[in-house]
Amino acid sequence: MHAIALDEDRLIWREQPSPGAIGSDEVRLRVAWAGMNRADIMQRAGHYPPPPGASEILGLEVSGTITEVGPKVERWRAGDRVCALLAGGGYAEEVVVPSQQVLPLPEGVGLRDAAALPEVFATAWLNLFMEGALKPGERVLLHAGASGVGTAAIQLCKSFGHPCFVTVGSDDKLGACLRLGAEAGWNRHQGSFVEAVRKWGNVDLILDPVGASYLADNQQVLNADGRLVLIGLMGGRSAELDLGRLLMKRQRLIGSTLRARPPQAKGMILDALHTHVWPRLASGEIRPMIDRTWPIDQADKAMDHLMSDVTIGKVLLAVSGEG
Repeated sequence: MHAIALDEDRLIWREQPSPGAIGSDEVRLRVAWAGMNRADIMQRAGHYPPPPGASEILGLEVSGTITEVGPKVERWRAGDRVCALLAGGGYAEEVVVPSQQVLPLPEGVGLRDAAALPEVFATAWLNLFMEGALKPGERVLLHAGASGVGTAAIQLCKSFGHPCFVTVGSDDKLGACLRLGAEAGWNRHQGSFVEAVRKWGNVDLILDPVGASYLADNQQVLNADGRLVLIGLMGGRSAELDLGRLLMKRQRLIGSTLRARPPQAKGMILDALHTHVWPRLASGEIRPMIDRTWPIDQADKAMDHLMSDVTIGKVLLAVSGEG
């Protein structure tokens, strides 16, 4: 098969060994589209290695067609069109994945758009509703609101009745987030978001891919019993924590990653998506947000575009390009 290889910091589409024989509870997919994530950028830079046993090839989500199923797989058949959450290997013509990490396409959603769903909606659902334990009516602060995870989280907040405030990197991104359903927001280039969030009304949960540089400000706008869910370190990994504020306001700091969780845990998250989110995708209430697509052999250009920080939603790579 062909797959993306890292060659002296270049992403090259070339012949590589196919995945081996599938396990009893795995399926093999012919990949149509692959989603690109910031985790791929981190892995390329050597900062986010795949979990033990996972493919070294970049790519955490794909859509495609099942070509083979293991003997214990009952839910899927060869020929099923699906999307899948991966621990790695998505920038390739085929992948092997545990059957629990596969979902059917939402009704009315094609293979292209479905590739924009698994990683970002699983991340958003996990950290808003499972780790963050949102209660009815609680208010949310979303950093990097125009990212793939951010645009998914905005739509989930709106659909499930949670007012949200976003921080973004441009006025264009802010406008896009407001149109998606954010109640208010802040361009981070205008300074600290603290006063703007306080004027809006403070928050019960913060979803933060930034980390250290936002820690102090996050604590200032988090209500009593609030939860700060850390999902990334774009702003650094070391910062001073105000333990007095943490103690007196009963704030909780939660670190959360998705990639290294076992298939059973990922399956629970995807089952929740299938129950609660897939019907909303089918109805059009929630939709995949796609910024731009590139052919897989132009993955370098696609990643440069993602790194430019101008994207709103997902960057996708066309592998077979089936619709």
